[in-house]
Amino acid sequence: MPRTLKMTLGSALAIAVVACGQQAPSSDTPVANAPASTAPAVVSESERLNAFFEEAYQKTVERSPITQTYLGIKTDYDKWDIVTDERAIENFEIQKELVERMRAEYDFEALDENAKLSYRLFEYRFEQTEKSFPWRNYSYTFNQMFGQQSSIPAFMINQHRVASESDLQAYISRLNGVAEYLGQHVANSQAAAEQGIRPPAFVYEYVLNDAQNVLTGFPFEEGATEDSPLFADVRMKIDALKLEDAKVADYLAQAEAAMTSSVKPAYENLISFLQADLQQATTDDGVWKLPDGGDYYAMRLNQMTTTDLTADEIHQIGLSEVARIHDEMRVIMETVGFEGTLQEFFEFMRTDEQFYYPNTDEGREQYLTEATAIIDNMNTRLPEIFNVFPKADLIVKRVETFREKSAGKAFYQRPSPDGSRPGTYYANLYDMADMPIYQMEALAYHEGNPGHHMQIAIAQELQDIPKFRKFGGYTAYSEGWGLYTEYFPKEMGLYEDPYSDFGRLAMELWRAARLVVDTGLHDKQWTREEATQYLIDNTPNPEGDCIKAIDRYIVMPGQATAYKIGMNHILDLRERARNKLGDDFDIRGFHDTVLKNGAVPLAILTELVDEWVAEVDAG
Repeated sequence: MPRTLKMTLGSALAIAVVACGQQAPSSDTPVANAPASTAPAVVSESERLNAFFEEAYQKTVERSPITQTYLGIKTDYDKWDIVTDERAIENFEIQKELVERMRAEYDFEALDENAKLSYRLFEYRFEQTEKSFPWRNYSYTFNQMFGQQSSIPAFMINQHRVASESDLQAYISRLNGVAEYLGQHVANSQAAAEQGIRPPAFVYEYVLNDAQNVLTGFPFEEGATEDSPLFADVRMKIDALKLEDAKVADYLAQAEAAMTSSVKPAYENLISFLQADLQQATTDDGVWKLPDGGDYYAMRLNQMTTTDLTADEIHQIGLSEVARIHDEMRVIMETVGFEGTLQEFFEFMRTDEQFYYPNTDEGREQYLTEATAIIDNMNTRLPEIFNVFPKADLIVKRVETFREKSAGKAFYQRPSPDGSRPGTYYANLYDMADMPIYQMEALAYHEGNPGHHMQIAIAQELQDIPKFRKFGGYTAYSEGWGLYTEYFPKEMGLYEDPYSDFGRLAMELWRAARLVVDTGLHDKQWTREEATQYLIDNTPNPEGDCIKAIDRYIVMPGQATAYKIGMNHILDLRERARNKLGDDFDIRGFHDTVLKNGAVPLAILTELVDEWVAEVDAG
């Protein structure tokens, strides 16, 4: 196998790595069919390389207190990352030096197969970083999806766990550090704006709402009778420590002081900047409007899909897939006896009360209960389709109220490696009209099991692979897997209710339509309204769902294209393997092959599946 990523898919696939990968067989495994006398040397070089990867990973983690917290490490528990451009350049140079060192010090041909894969992924990860580095200011710092205005309180509430007084002291130190940390983000956003890089005008309303929500309640508002989200969190974490009254009062006073002297002015400064910058914003929505926006978008498509597919090609795939899924939906229309056009059926699915829980606390609790039951049932069926299962628990949770208005429909948060925090499927229940019951089953499979939880938890639990592969990812792989796991439960006899099966198709249709609207927005210069109308006309999703989705695609160019491209690729690989192996094809073996190396670019996934097929075929 060559050192570079082999082009097994032809010129269409380039293998753009978005982050890093995951894992493979034990690094103690010698090269297949290698003479016994050569095995010790191979293992030795592989062990040396894996030690280097550990050193490189630790060097990266040491520079990011936020990453440390996500990983359950409390070394710099009282600190935030440094996010200046100078720091970004330093981080890039460190990655460059590490790759150059790897190339100089380690013999690729002397490595075992697993270590070779790690070498290739480490090398290519940097090459992708190098390609994207000139565009580092193009990602909108403040946006409704992953903007820092909501990321900071979400991080404190969900990630900064308090199990001791020292953890609590670190929490308060972080509150005191918000002014500097958020201030650096504001400075970065100001610098980008000076280059003509700012989000469209509608984004500012979302971000301002998020920022103002953080400052709602005690101690930010005089006379407030309810705690702000942050103060409610710190009060809860202090109470859980069961400290004596005097200490409780002291820590609450320290937290109050930190919030009024650091958090409040930081957010007030952010709000002032946003209000002023809004005056320069336009209603142009796609990244075509940015300096060299076409080249930026091409880079984003390459990284998100791990292919060389152009915007035009992706757009056409989307149109074709939308037409195919519409035809399958018409079959379900006939099954349920609906008379009318497909668009009339969509309107029926959008508006009939039977498909929605009440927009009340009781309705939201009912949704969470049913989603949990769907996952629990799937858990009993997993041995039919997998040999390996995650150790980490999975829970279903509502998106917190302070960010639910702007957050996405649903998402998954990985478990902590030490097992102290389970994997979490977040459902956004802000408006129950955006969460139809008929889509609940497919959504639970995607975000929970057998979707992201299986894929991500298994990856970080794999043994004998470098951490950069355990905790990295490629969007086409991970989201392609998520969408694929919406599909194959039908083959297991699930989606028994035809409306639920319609929901599965609706979710797939949604991802197919994304190919059309994402490229429409960012390449073909569609307006926000045109893209929204396309979703309304071609999917059964409620109008609010369509608006929120388009708003997401605008601030995350290219990301939405990864799902369908990845799913199609995994399905193609599966059917190719099934056709080759016939009766020897085992779906559990195929799924294990897809997951056992962690996240990889699509061309590498092709290699791994081809190797598995050859091994099974050889008997």
